[in-house]
Amino acid sequence: MTHKRLLLLLLIIFISISCKQELTNTKLNGPIFGTFYEVTYASDNDKNYQNSVDSIFAVINQSMSNYQEDSDISKVNRHELERVDAHFVEVFKASKKIYNETNEVFDPTIGKLVNAWNFGSEQNKTKLDSLKIDSLMQYVGFEKIVLKNNSLIKTTPKPYIDFNAIAKGYTVDIVGEFLESKNVTNYLVNIGGELRTKGVNIDKHSGWTVGVENPNFDGSQSYNKKFVLRNKSMATTGTYRKYKLDANGNRYAHIINTQTGYPTKTNILSVSVIAENCMMADGYATAFQAMGVEKVKQFLTKHPELKAYIIFENKNKEFEILEFNNFPIQ
Repeated sequence: MTHKRLLLLLLIIFISISCKQELTNTKLNGPIFGTFYEVTYASDNDKNYQNSVDSIFAVINQSMSNYQEDSDISKVNRHELERVDAHFVEVFKASKKIYNETNEVFDPTIGKLVNAWNFGSEQNKTKLDSLKIDSLMQYVGFEKIVLKNNSLIKTTPKPYIDFNAIAKGYTVDIVGEFLESKNVTNYLVNIGGELRTKGVNIDKHSGWTVGVENPNFDGSQSYNKKFVLRNKSMATTGTYRKYKLDANGNRYAHIINTQTGYPTKTNILSVSVIAENCMMADGYATAFQAMGVEKVKQFLTKHPELKAYIIFENKNKEFEILEFNNFPIQ
């Protein structure tokens, strides 16, 4: 190799190293969807995507927020709109897949019951009884809605749709995909504990360390498990912050049983699911919460692509942990 070529090679290596050293984490955070978001990604100092992330949130809200009166989903539920946007279509298709695979345990048409029990976007001041619940059950059933050419075809009575159990995970994916479109290869997107990771944490020169919270009923925060999440997504759902108690002290989840219309009685306190994308992790975590431990065990033997971590209360009122399909251990 000639002297000039050697100098040129060293110059290229120096420039390459210098460019890598310029990469630092940019952190965006704030409130969204009734919770918080944190987006951390490695880029040059002048690449701030706050406006783009805000725009993504606005678009998703406009499409699928039950809390926004002029959103597409609110108009759909008032029977004022049939044709929906691409975001709505993607979430609808994913929801239908989980609905079919879980034997209807995961059902976005449970929305009227969610609101009736005051777990949703509408506050109900009327005392519920069995007749009222039975009357609302006629609106439940995802099979009553068909998507054709981006238009929704409903049966009568027309179901009320609520994508809150899966839309947050979908939004995490959209933010991650946006960053990747900007050639960002190292990031962590976190919306209310729903996560998507890529690459490494540049500031710490290591993978993205995440955790599964302990189910603390007193509202305090501590972690049951910490590990590195590598190029995957994880969603967690729990009953330890949002639940109802009956006269006998039995705890009922905020997830409504799609067969009875009542809150799900469950001993599962927390479910974390790792999947290729956060939308599916989010939907499956909700379904597993309602299915119960034994049915989850059976389901996951047929779905090795999903990893799960479950904290539940045994008959002695003691916490137990189950890990499925090589959930990361540290």
